[in-house]
Amino acid sequence: MPTEIYLIKVGMSMTEGIVEEWYISDGATVETGELLYRLETEKVNLDVDAEVTGTVRHVVAEGITMEPGDVVGYIYAAGEEIPDVLPGIAEAVAATPDAPPPPSTTPVGTGVAAAPGPAGGDAPTGTGAGRSSPNARRLARELNIDLAGVNGTGPAGRITREDVAAAAEAAAPADPAGAAAGDLQAIGASQVLPLRGMRKTIAARMHESLTSMAQLTMDMDVVMDDAIALRGELIDQWREQNTRPTYTDLVVCAAAKALPQHPFMNAQLIDGNIHLLADVHVGIAVALEEGLIVPVVKQADQLSLQSLVIESARLAQAARQSSLTIDELQGGTFTVSALGMFGVDSFTPIINAPQAGILGVNRIRDEVAWDGDQPVKRRVMRLSLTWDHRVLDGAPAAHFLAEVRDLLEAPHKMLV
Repeated sequence: MPTEIYLIKVGMSMTEGIVEEWYISDGATVETGELLYRLETEKVNLDVDAEVTGTVRHVVAEGITMEPGDVVGYIYAAGEEIPDVLPGIAEAVAATPDAPPPPSTTPVGTGVAAAPGPAGGDAPTGTGAGRSSPNARRLARELNIDLAGVNGTGPAGRITREDVAAAAEAAAPADPAGAAAGDLQAIGASQVLPLRGMRKTIAARMHESLTSMAQLTMDMDVVMDDAIALRGELIDQWREQNTRPTYTDLVVCAAAKALPQHPFMNAQLIDGNIHLLADVHVGIAVALEEGLIVPVVKQADQLSLQSLVIESARLAQAARQSSLTIDELQGGTFTVSALGMFGVDSFTPIINAPQAGILGVNRIRDEVAWDGDQPVKRRVMRLSLTWDHRVLDGAPAAHFLAEVRDLLEAPHKMLV
């Protein structure tokens, strides 16, 4: 009997996932412990190893949504007969109307692993396109773009998501002669992208958060001159340790120090009960190409500023490399989200339910204040706090935000 390859379940909350990428071609041989496929879930992506040695046969193609425990392929031992029609192939293909035909015994290529396999480096795709990123291949499938005709602009000619988008734009039909101005249908057909994976999860959770909470947002300005000076000093002091604090790190530290003094901000409303949480675990929103992910700095209030900077940098790097664990994504009690690097002055962050608050970090801008008759230049940053009015009112929320402001305006207090 062949060994079944399952869509593994990662965490109790996982309800669906996809084989983002097969590392072993259909019909190729895999060794025990070798990377077999890359799993994409609602929260995290990870690599799955082969449990046995044998010939791999795919039941489902890349990108098909399945439930945990579903069979996605088989591994046949040496000498074991491989049937022409695999068990479960009809059901798997029928699960999606747009699924490709069942895989043949002809190898289709392994694609590019997020982390190199035993041979290291990038493996070629099966399209004749050379090297391409998983995100590029996913977008190419969605837009029906043949990667063989796409010019790669990434390192060593690797095809990126931007290359695929540019190819799709170039392939769009030109405006037909005589098209009426403003007639969108005449301009050209739109592309329809399926809502799935991380994007689908974000859409569902943000909608649920807005419809299930009484969310309000307030802004408060922070004079950042001392914080800017302190950051410059710390960059010099920590240069040998290759540790570079960001302004978001300073805000996260200030919020973590303030949260124990404002327990209703470090709380969750669950089943009609307000849970005041003893631990302070601050999530930091990290923007990825495919969506937003929020790794969590555990016990953030107990960390020194330098330790917090190191941990937040590690988590951000792991997020971009798709190597975060489930534990690193769970347990957050409060969230910080930064858009200041994009020139944003103010925004309305949406709470990561069931938390009671989220703090938005905006850009640092130049401003002129008056000291008597004398103009004084200063650097100012606006903080945007969204809180759940079911858990706390505006006054205690403002008190929390003011304490965060005060810590940032006297930042040496955060070094104690």
